[in-house]
Amino acid sequence: MKNYEFDTMDLRRSSLAHNWMHSRDWLQMAEEGDPIIIVEGKGLDVVDSDGNTWMEVNGGYLNVNVGYGRDEIADAALEQMLNITFTPKYTTTPPVTELCEKLAMITPGNLERSWLVTGGSEANETAIKLARSYHKRRGEAGRYKIISRKGSYHGAMGITTWLGGDGGMSDFEPAPPGILHAPQPNPYRCELGGESPSEIAVKCAQAIEDLIVFHGPETVAAVIAEPVCSDRPFDAVSVPGPEYWPMIRQICDTYGVILIADEIVTGFGRTGKMFGVDHWGVVPDIMAIAKGMVSSYLPIGAAIAGSHVSDVFAGPENIFPMSLTFGGHPVAAAAALANLKIIEDENLVANADRMGKYLLDQLRSLEVDHPIIGNVRGLGLLTCVEIVQNRRTKARFPSSLNMPERLATKFRQHNLILRPKGTIVIAPPLCVRQDEIDRIVNVLDVV
Repeated sequence: MKNYEFDTMDLRRSSLAHNWMHSRDWLQMAEEGDPIIIVEGKGLDVVDSDGNTWMEVNGGYLNVNVGYGRDEIADAALEQMLNITFTPKYTTTPPVTELCEKLAMITPGNLERSWLVTGGSEANETAIKLARSYHKRRGEAGRYKIISRKGSYHGAMGITTWLGGDGGMSDFEPAPPGILHAPQPNPYRCELGGESPSEIAVKCAQAIEDLIVFHGPETVAAVIAEPVCSDRPFDAVSVPGPEYWPMIRQICDTYGVILIADEIVTGFGRTGKMFGVDHWGVVPDIMAIAKGMVSSYLPIGAAIAGSHVSDVFAGPENIFPMSLTFGGHPVAAAAALANLKIIEDENLVANADRMGKYLLDQLRSLEVDHPIIGNVRGLGLLTCVEIVQNRRTKARFPSSLNMPERLATKFRQHNLILRPKGTIVIAPPLCVRQDEIDRIVNVLDVV
């Protein structure tokens, strides 16, 4: 650890008084001695203000793909800051230009034009606006409805807040019009039933078509879905059967609906391929990216459109009427380029595939001795252990037992930063080594 000097208690008091942290209650944190004040990180490990080392299993919000402490990214950002930190209106910079070209090279199919934003919520919000604007420019202004899936997460903005269909959003009502929800293709728990992942995949894809037909194709603008549902309480890491994505691609083509792939979590190697949709050979009309694009060293993201979509915005009469002050910031773009170079130079996509298979095998080995493990699933370094009270019936623990908090406390006693929900999502940075996976699984085993 570097020679830092911190007054941890003073920092903690200040945070509890003024820092409105995400998804945490300051009264509970005060009782538990939280928050932990992190001052340094390297790889999977982070160090707090008292010098304690913690293993950060999920790299923030499943977003620090190359791990903490990569000097190459910091150096690239500093160099760009010393050159130019922002640009005059209607101009661009070398790193922004190079990044957009790089994204066009590594994304599938004809995805070739990037609308840069500052994060995942903005990327999805922009993708939806692009889809609606696209239809309007083609003379179909009645297409405004968006189909998403229950149990998903696409952000926390005006439209994206409502796309998951989880409820609990009453503070923000009324909901925007035109948001429709289809079932999640969860092979372990599916509301439509089914005996196999393939049967469930077909049923859930057909449910999307049923929604389009029922509401009228002339009213539906887009379908938005994560290739693999990420960190949600009960549908986490729902890897669909192989029929699902090709079917929804065909359905969207049949009815002229834009298909948006939300690759915020699954992009840039997380699933063992560069993008989640690559597992099924599907090319979306629009792809939303962020997180692993820069491993969250700086805020940046993008909505990338296929040429058949972006072409309708060509010409002075068709300019997309939206702008973001920090969208496409040159310093963030330089950091993203350095991040992508690390991913390629260190073969981190292949490592995610290899280590992901090892992690999944090790997690499944725990099932024999731990009957509360109902299901283990995953793809690449996006894995999940679902905790149940009864493995045969799949019954969950009652909320009165507060199982997630009890498990989090146990993990903390072993210096593991891991906060379960209804599931335990394990998605370490793509640079993870086998011995580090063993450390994680060993803690799960003894807990």
